[in-house]
Amino acid sequence: QVQLVESGGGLVQPGGSLRLSCTASGIIFNIVTMGWYRQVPGKQRDLVADITSTGSKRYGDSVKGRFAISRDNAKNTVYLQMNSLKPEDTAVYYCTIPRFDSWGQGTQVTVSS
Repeated sequence: QVQLVESGGGLVQPGGSLRLSCTASGIIFNIVTMGWYRQVPGKQRDLVADITSTGSKRYGDSVKGRFAISRDNAKNTVYLQMNSLKPEDTAVYYCTIPRFDSWGQGTQVTVSS
């Protein structure tokens, strides 16, 4: 059974950085697109970034130039490097395998002074 385990969330001041990690099991990791979405209570879940099996990346408009997605297939892990964080980045961040509508448990990111 597919399982996604996330880590790296927390509290950070505006302008700071965090790196989120998501490790997958029960999947042939190297052939699937992986993504990060985020959600604020009462709002829809929005794309942050995703990365294909060949390394093609896309980003939501609000994070372009600040966030970077990457993957390490040997570790079955996808990362989200988050720089220049803003209060509006505060959300629960979810790792996903879009093809199978598979989601991690979510990790809270709070950007506040």
